[in-house]
Amino acid sequence: MEENKAHSTADHGCQRSKATTPPHTEIKVEYERDEQYNRFAMLAVKIQTSVYVVLNKYKSRVIRVLSYLLLLLYFVYLGYAMYYRFGDEGSIRLLVCSILGTIILVYIQLQRLPQSKIDVCTYLKQVSRTNKARILKQYMGRLLVVSVFVTLTVYIIIDVLLDFPQNSVSVAGLILYIIIFYVFSKNPAKVKWRPVFWGFALQNIFALVILRTKWGYQAFQWLGDRIIEFLNFSNTGASFVFGELYANHLFAFKVMPVAVWFCSVISVLYYLGVMQVVIKRMGMFLAFCLGTTPAESLNAAANIFLGMTDGPLMLQPLLEDMTNSELHAVMTGGFATIAGSVLGAYINFGVPANHLITASVMSAPAALAVSKLAYPETETTITSAYDYGKMGKSTDRNIIEAILSGAWSSIKIITAIAVNVMAFLSVLEFVNMTLDWFGERVGIENLSFQLICSYVFYPIAFFMGTDISDCRRVAELIGIKTFTNEFVAYSELSHLIANKKIFTGYKAFWNTSSAWFYRGDDIFLPHVNQTLIKGIISNKSEVITTYALCGFSNFGSMGILLGAMTALVPSRRGDLSKIVLRAMIAGNVACFLTGCIAGLLYKDYGTT
Repeated sequence: MEENKAHSTADHGCQRSKATTPPHTEIKVEYERDEQYNRFAMLAVKIQTSVYVVLNKYKSRVIRVLSYLLLLLYFVYLGYAMYYRFGDEGSIRLLVCSILGTIILVYIQLQRLPQSKIDVCTYLKQVSRTNKARILKQYMGRLLVVSVFVTLTVYIIIDVLLDFPQNSVSVAGLILYIIIFYVFSKNPAKVKWRPVFWGFALQNIFALVILRTKWGYQAFQWLGDRIIEFLNFSNTGASFVFGELYANHLFAFKVMPVAVWFCSVISVLYYLGVMQVVIKRMGMFLAFCLGTTPAESLNAAANIFLGMTDGPLMLQPLLEDMTNSELHAVMTGGFATIAGSVLGAYINFGVPANHLITASVMSAPAALAVSKLAYPETETTITSAYDYGKMGKSTDRNIIEAILSGAWSSIKIITAIAVNVMAFLSVLEFVNMTLDWFGERVGIENLSFQLICSYVFYPIAFFMGTDISDCRRVAELIGIKTFTNEFVAYSELSHLIANKKIFTGYKAFWNTSSAWFYRGDDIFLPHVNQTLIKGIISNKSEVITTYALCGFSNFGSMGILLGAMTALVPSRRGDLSKIVLRAMIAGNVACFLTGCIAGLLYKDYGTT
């Protein structure tokens, strides 16, 4: 009883003490805690503000110090890498890329230096406007033209035609195309021959380096191998999304993801300003050689990397004031080249990467040359050197957004490629079945669209220098490319390339004349019971075809380019619709001229 009473008394005492604790004491403790927390928060804010002020005040110096530190660390790494392992392909690649990167960094730093009060460029321009300077420049230009013409002519005669007289057919093709386009020019009397000559001269010079020198061929072969390695990184994403057996569906799950990967990389380079710098310098080089305007030259340079609608998009501020001849050159450049995103798809088809890269580069001056021959300038252009700085800039805010933008933009490309291929292959099959039905009514067997093209485009294939035995097959591909699209044509070419690999391996094992025989155009391999549909073509014909097909010049692309450019510059709708057909034909001929030069200068280093 007494213990319970004591406990009860103690409990009452505790309750009384709690009840009698003043409430303001707890509020005071809470306030002290908040005040202490606020002091820490204010201290953090002061530290943040101080750091921000210091970084904002010395931002350029901090960035410069960090950049120099990173550059120093990289050169330390480069030196040790060269010491550790030098002589293999990887070390040479690292050294060459480092040298190129250093040159670019030095150039960027020189561009940022403040200009002196005396503008040397302006002074040189003023000096060049004097009569003596103009006369000297005119004579020097003529002397250079004569020198290049004589050098190329003598080299081609001595080193090419004397050893391979059959290649003279390609020379006849070049001359024939120039004569035809001059006769049917919009205004033959206004043709300026400088862009025509230098366009073809640059084509020949590029081809001489790549096709007639072993080091040039090996250099572009190495570049093609590196690009294949680069594009193969898309396989990682494709494997993750579609599974390990994604390659069983080659077109959908292996070829198409390349466009996603390439578009993302181009978008990042565009955000960083790399694409603008490269295109600007290449455009200035073309303008210097060919005498074309900045807008024309920039578009031609952009089409080496970008599609026929992406190039004009970069130059949208200039389109409104372009002359019809300039618009024609822009459209011809789009038709005469292909986009880098589909370049990877063609490489995955098995088309030689080095020749695709070469064709893309050679088509840029060819497009300008053919365009100025077909539609010479008759108006006064208002473009100037300041237009080089009017190229569009990326709207992305960081690299992550640039990657996403590139990936999203690839959806349109992938969709367009997929639906176009399905549509045109279906239409082509319908046309072939219809022609075959009509042919059977009059006793003609196997009449098809390809068969008609093999005869209609036979002269084009022949005058490009294609081996006579392959002319009909190459003519088929040219017809498919012109009336459907180049994607379907390259797909057909890939089958011929695959046939040649199978046939080469088969002959190496069964090296007898009776081990294979033709069945019409097909080759039958009895020991493995396999038929190579459409047979094979020679290495030379394969290279010529690769160059001739390397362009968007087809009837379907006319609607795509016309719609895109009309959206960019609605006020020029009438002018664009008038010249689009002529531009498409000019783009096709630019590709054929590139094929002629490939046929003239081709040398098979794989068998010599």
